[in-house]
Amino acid sequence: MTLSWIAWAWIPLTLWAALAQTARNAAQRSLTAGLGTLAATLVRFLYGLPLATAWVAGLTWAGAGGIPQFNGMYAAWLAMGALTQVGATAFLLLAMKERNFVLAVAYSKTEVLQVALFSAVLLHELPGPLALGAMAAATVGVVLLSLPPGGWRALRAGPGAVDGQGSGRLVVYGLSSGACFALASVGFRGASLALAEANAGVAPWVAGAWGVFWAQLLQSVVLGGWLLARQPGVAGAIARAWRMSVVAGSMGAVASIAWFTAYAMRPASDVRTLGLVEVLFSYLVSRRVFRESLTRTEGVGLALVVAGLVGVCAQW
Repeated sequence: MTLSWIAWAWIPLTLWAALAQTARNAAQRSLTAGLGTLAATLVRFLYGLPLATAWVAGLTWAGAGGIPQFNGMYAAWLAMGALTQVGATAFLLLAMKERNFVLAVAYSKTEVLQVALFSAVLLHELPGPLALGAMAAATVGVVLLSLPPGGWRALRAGPGAVDGQGSGRLVVYGLSSGACFALASVGFRGASLALAEANAGVAPWVAGAWGVFWAQLLQSVVLGGWLLARQPGVAGAIARAWRMSVVAGSMGAVASIAWFTAYAMRPASDVRTLGLVEVLFSYLVSRRVFRESLTRTEGVGLALVVAGLVGVCAQW
């Protein structure tokens, strides 16, 4: 039976979100040295908020969806997603400072199995056998991508050898980023489900638009207020870096709109597994922009990630 376009639209939306997120990560990485980790994290939300606001206003003006009814359950899920996403972005930028750009992103993508676990526990959404196999293959690929220089021999040499190259911190920051991203994905998926329950027939693009708007508003206020209280000069630094900040913020907002819309259509585990295509995009950035190279083992890891992507799409 032929599926309606809404049934499969989450696939191109997720691919587009991953591509835009790769551009955002690259822009944020260049901002971290000058602004610091938390200020570079704030840039993503603060400079993305105008685009998120315009998207909500445009949909409302065009009659694509009115203002839905929000409730406490929606607010709780959204706050969980928004605040853990702040932590996820900060940990990711810290990981990027330690070593290879693509490997920092790869470690954060251990979120795939974590999001499946959190979704099962918190949302009672269980992935099917094919999806689980795809997640497993992709996760093995991520592990291979994340090996320190020297591969398995470096790991057998002990933690000191790995930490001496900065890989120990990369592991901690990357895995922490993945855990926070997993919780954020489940929070945003939960918010979409709560909104649909309170507003029968709400369109996915309406749920996605409002989700991004409220999340980025909360993130800008909480993180921005905290930074202003502790680092009063940060506002001027962020303003002076407006050119690259606009790129990071706008790409982040575009990615978030696509992610949120996909969450309104499919379980978070499916969306985040397909989102591993970002590792491939990051590989291209790593090779072409930052002139970083990968080993043969890491190449095998990339192949397994691709196999996982094919597996999750094969359900459709």
